[in-house]
Amino acid sequence: MTAMRPFRFYADAGATASAPDLSHMARHAEASGYTGLVVSDHLRDQLSPVPAMAVIAAATSTLRVSAFVFNNDLRHPAVLAQDLASIDVLSAGRLDVAIGAGWNEPEYRAIGLSFDPVGARVSRLGEAVAVLKGCFGREPFSFAGEHYTITEHDGLPKPVQAPHPPLLIGGGGRRLLTLAAREADVISLAPRILSRQRGDARSLTWAATEEKIGWVREAAGDRFDDLELNVYPSGWSATLTDDLHGEARRVITSLRERTAIELTEREVIDSPHLLIGSVDRLVEKFEELRELLGITSLMVGEMGELDAVVERLASR
Repeated sequence: MTAMRPFRFYADAGATASAPDLSHMARHAEASGYTGLVVSDHLRDQLSPVPAMAVIAAATSTLRVSAFVFNNDLRHPAVLAQDLASIDVLSAGRLDVAIGAGWNEPEYRAIGLSFDPVGARVSRLGEAVAVLKGCFGREPFSFAGEHYTITEHDGLPKPVQAPHPPLLIGGGGRRLLTLAAREADVISLAPRILSRQRGDARSLTWAATEEKIGWVREAAGDRFDDLELNVYPSGWSATLTDDLHGEARRVITSLRERTAIELTEREVIDSPHLLIGSVDRLVEKFEELRELLGITSLMVGEMGELDAVVERLASR
């Protein structure tokens, strides 16, 4: 019988903007049982992820560092590979590479970057992953694709972790999850809640998550058992409360107003992406996610709210 994977919990550094504050948060995350502290990748009032990751790594000795997730369209993959390999070297092998196809259309428009159809963005991401892996490899490589061309390039420095740092790809559609299943080590099962004005609330449900895992399983084939599955809060911040049903009704109202879709209380309470309830309830829920869906990697949002839950489960 295959041993059950231990939980891996990640916290979001949020908008922390000073080195002392970020260092303090990183040390607290490390002491509280978190596996890693992540930084988002958006063109808004926040630190850029690469220098923030360097600060987090410098302040800790075991905490893993990552973006959650890099927008592939904002950087050439060979340049990103050098940045990431440098972080892996400086952290003595504590880097996770997390990357996606990009989704926040207003950011693209603001800087004059074409927001291509999803097929083109996923195709570009697939090529970028090949370039990243080539740069992380031990020999010079060449690559000729529709979006990137690499000629006898030896990506330096080389990461500490071989053949490359763990790779997370996140997505909610079948096309992107198929790519993730074939290329990534960790699959982040993203819901399709794209903004405050649109999205598919049903993609938050347990049933939708089971469907996505089915797509991953089909595409991964024999490597499925080696993959790690990840979820994160979406549509509602992680919330500790003893009024589970009252909080669920508030979530239902919010999602209905945003998406015109009304979920049931049971769908909200069971959702892998809606982390609401008491410490005991969330401990139980995370154990259910692991036992029934095989989900063991959780990015739980900003530090503080679910620290007690993480401390209960970090060693299990």
